[in-house]
Amino acid sequence: MHKIQTSETPAASDIDFTDFLKVDIRVGTVVDVQNFPEARRPAYKLWVDFGSVIGVKKSSAQITDHYKTEALMGRKVAAVVNFPVRQIGPFMSEILVLGFPDIEGKIVLFAPDTEVPDGSRLA
Repeated sequence: MHKIQTSETPAASDIDFTDFLKVDIRVGTVVDVQNFPEARRPAYKLWVDFGSVIGVKKSSAQITDHYKTEALMGRKVAAVVNFPVRQIGPFMSEILVLGFPDIEGKIVLFAPDTEVPDGSRLA
């Protein structure tokens, strides 16, 4: 598990632009949300539709502090779609949904503020 970075965390070391391009960040729509009681920390299981090329991918997300399941359905989210699959308890997480910690360290989702097509890549 990674340590949550805050506004007090120093900037990471410089990377080359080609390193940045290796991280495939896409926008998708949440199409299913389920509680994840087996998780060590409160979390949801999310299924996110990234369009016809990538399809629906699943993720475990520790976002229960700010979001209820019904509010997540149909919501746009940003996620890294090219990390290796990771087992979270009995669940296989295929993507990393992106968010920022608020002042208390609780995750706030990152998403576009204008409609963009599912599968659009961060440019």
